[in-house]
Amino acid sequence: MADLISFPRTPRPDRPKSSDPEPLWRHMLGDQLRRRRHEREETLTETAEKAGVSPQYLSEVERGLKEPSSEMIAAIAGALDTSLIELTSAVADELRSAEAPASTSAAVSVSAARGAFVLAA
Repeated sequence: MADLISFPRTPRPDRPKSSDPEPLWRHMLGDQLRRRRHEREETLTETAEKAGVSPQYLSEVERGLKEPSSEMIAAIAGALDTSLIELTSAVADELRSAEAPASTSAAVSVSAARGAFVLAA
């Protein structure tokens, strides 16, 4: 029988250190939609009805679980009496103000602890 030899794992210098990944667009969009809905003091059902989507779908969008199409985003934005450009600009502003990842020159960062891939903006 052959013996198995384990090699110690050494961090590669070209990989970013373990840090929080950059926030995802769908999470930031969901936060922005929820905030705007709460400002209007509307329930999920009320806003979803106006947008022509189910309350479950709107809930999943707000929690960042769904990647909605541009048509869906526009419908929800319209239900919240905002424009697609205003909503998109607000999300972009939040992304700009979020903490920058450790390595901004990398096109893709990998979080080994979570096993997630995140595209850098």
